Order: sequence, then C-alpha cells, then structure tokens
Amino acid sequence: MSFDFSAFTKKCDQVLELVSDDLKQIKTGRAKPSLVEDIQAEAYGGNMPLKELASISAPDAQMIMIQPWDQSVVEGIEKALQKNGFNPSVDGQQLRINIPPLTGEKREEMVKQVSQHIESGKQMLRNERNTAKKEVEAQKGESDISEDDIKVDLKELDKLTHEYGEKLDQIGEEKKKEVLTI
Repeated sequence: MSFDFSAFTKKCDQVLELVSDDLKQIKTGRAKPSLVEDIQAEAYGGNMPLKELASISAPDAQMIMIQPWDQSVVEGIEKALQKNGFNPSVDGQQLRINIPPLTGEKREEMVKQVSQHIESGKQMLRNERNTAKKEVEAQKGESDISEDDIKVDLKELDKLTHEYGEKLDQIGEEKKKEVLTI
C-alpha cells in the first residue's frame, strides 16, 4: 500500500485558498466589493462581516456603495471601515467609499506585496511537502512497502508540489496584472 495523497492535496488546496483570500485584500485602484465584504463590523452585540449586514456594489471603477439592510448598523459599519483605512461618507441610507486611482509607485508597491504573499504560500507548500515526505520515508521497513513504492511516492509528491506551486504563480500573475492595469 502506498502513501495516501488526499490529506496532502487537501492541505495544499487550503494554502491556495488562504493566499487567494489574502490577495483579495490588496487594493488594485479599482472599486470591488471584495475589498470590504469581509471587514468585521459591530452589530447586534457582536461582530459580523459586512456582506452579512448590507448589499455591497461597485457602480463604477472608483466607488463602492454599501446599503445596510438595517439602519441601526450604519454607525458600526462606518467605524469598521474607518478602522480598516477607508474613508466612507454616509449618505442617508447608504455609505459610499471613493477609491482613488493608484499612482505608479503605489502599484509597484502592491506588486511587491503580491509577490510576498505568493512566496509565503510557496513556503507553506514546501512545509506541507516536507511533512508528507517524512511520512512517506517513515514507511521504510514496513512489510508491504518496497523501496520502489517509496521512490514512486516521493516522485508523485514532488510532482504535486510543483503543480501547486504553478497554480500559486498563476494566481499571483493574475493579481499582478490586475494591479498594474490602469
């Protein structure tokens, strides 16, 4: 019986999801609901993400509109946005956030942030690979595992790690392109 790769691939998928979620928070100079939808606002005696408190839209590339379903949470949403570096203007029943276009210098800084997130994701993948490699090598000496089985499993492990690394690179390239697009 050879190594079960399902746990490894599940952890790698979690790494991809984590990095993708981190990259959503990087501002691209374009108004997108994903910039604010996960911000936690105080409401109903606890904290809730904005996407559960209001409808969020981007009517154009420079504006995010937030329309709370309950007017009692407007102040909590406003404070949460301010705490996260946004400057909302309250317009009666809704909040507006103006997203200024990024300067060339700021775009380059964002590209560096994207690269850092991708590199930390690759480090997480390497850590998962090392853990799985130890598990594969720990099978040495077991009666139903041959040396060839271990070599095949290690090759498969390297192949999967490489594939996930390429997926991370692809996610990073897409985000960099988005950041650099004016």
